[in-house]
Amino acid sequence: MGGGLDHFQWTTILREVSALTAYHWVYRDRVKPWLVADLLILNPQMPRSLASCYEVTGRCLDLLAETYGTAGKSQRLAHRIRSQLASARIEDIFQSGLHEFITAFLADNGKVAAAIAEQYLV
Repeated sequence: MGGGLDHFQWTTILREVSALTAYHWVYRDRVKPWLVADLLILNPQMPRSLASCYEVTGRCLDLLAETYGTAGKSQRLAHRIRSQLASARIEDIFQSGLHEFITAFLADNGKVAAAIAEQYLV
C-alpha cells in the first residue's frame, strides 16, 4: 500500500467527504489508508464517521422508543452496531479485510433500516 495512485485515491475520498483538513488535524501525518479508514469508520469525533452516525442513530431511536413507550428490534440492532464500532480496532478491520468489513456493515445497516421501517412505518 502506498503508491502514487493509492495516495491520490485516499486523498480524493477525504476531499469528497470534506475531511482532508480534519484528517491532518487529527493525525498530523501524510495520508495513510488505515488512518483514513480509522477517521471515517471509528473516530466518534468525526461527524461523518460510521461510529458517530450510529451514536446519533442510537439516540434518535431511543427517543422514538421513549415516545412510543417501547423499544424494539431497531434499537437492539443499532446499539449492537454502535457497540461493535466502539470496540473495533482499525488494525483488526484491515487484517480481516476492509472490503469485507464494509460489505458486512452495509448488510447490517440494511437490517437496521428494515427494522425501523417495520417498527415505525408499516
